Amino acid sequence: MPTSRTKRSTAAALAVLTLVVTAACSGSGGGTTTPETGSAPRADVLAVKIDNVAAARPPTGLEKADIVYVEQVEAGLSRILAVYSSEVPSVVGPVRSARETDLELLRQFDEPTLAYSGAQSALRPSIEAAPLDALPPSKAPDAYFRSGDRAAPHNLYLRPGKIPHASTGVNAAEDIGLRFAEPPPGGTSADGRTVSYASARFTFTWAADRDRWLVSMDGTPARTASGGRLGAATVVLQDVDVQPSRFRDRGGNTSPFSATVGSGSAAVLRDGKSYDVTWERNTAESATAFTTKEGKPMTFATGQIWIVLVPK
Repeated sequence: MPTSRTKRSTAAALAVLTLVVTAACSGSGGGTTTPETGSAPRADVLAVKIDNVAAARPPTGLEKADIVYVEQVEAGLSRILAVYSSEVPSVVGPVRSARETDLELLRQFDEPTLAYSGAQSALRPSIEAAPLDALPPSKAPDAYFRSGDRAAPHNLYLRPGKIPHASTGVNAAEDIGLRFAEPPPGGTSADGRTVSYASARFTFTWAADRDRWLVSMDGTPARTASGGRLGAATVVLQDVDVQPSRFRDRGGNTSPFSATVGSGSAAVLRDGKSYDVTWERNTAESATAFTTKEGKPMTFATGQIWIVLVPK
């Protein structure tokens, strides 16, 4: 069965073919008709749910993501939702299960593909009804594999080329209205910031020689599978309401839901400074807008963006 993205690609190809044929057939009288596009290219988004407990580290392919979302899950632990478009690595993982928070976050993008290991039965109807291409291993068995270097369930990996999903060169952040540009005036100097959940801790430390906020998890420098340090050009600490959802994990723990529709405060870390901003997202279909105290759109440093959902 073709995926929704396959069907979109087929439809787009047929549309281009129709325009070409129409242009060729309308050349009587010596004139040539060319279609007017005028529209900017769109990101083709692949979102992957990534495990983030100690046994799952280091991650593979996370350094290539355009956006890294960090969210709280059961027992005060954390999971990562990595969003790819401009560059897609050959392997991503370890892949874990989806949560309700992911579905609301991904409504900002145009029918993204969501790769995940599975979901509890009560959540599956919501995933199937969401405007995305749900891609667990049962739908794309050839795209997933188990690694022998760590124990299950922390050893499931995705090969995006088997979906297939290729890089587009279009940054997913720009696709939802985030703008890379020079920093706004103001801001306060910041060496680092720490965000704590009940059972997880993230620290972002400014490294001027790398123009990056180096990431540490639970007090340990976070590294990639190849040994490099994880680092972000921009870090957004977004205050959100975290509420108990109606879903529970296998251990009976209630799954928290981080509400990303609404408004609130946030801190944006870039270029060694912290900027106090507000965020607003009126509907699930709209993108999140980050606004400075002066009422202007916040700008972001070129490179990877980490957005950490911080409980109010």
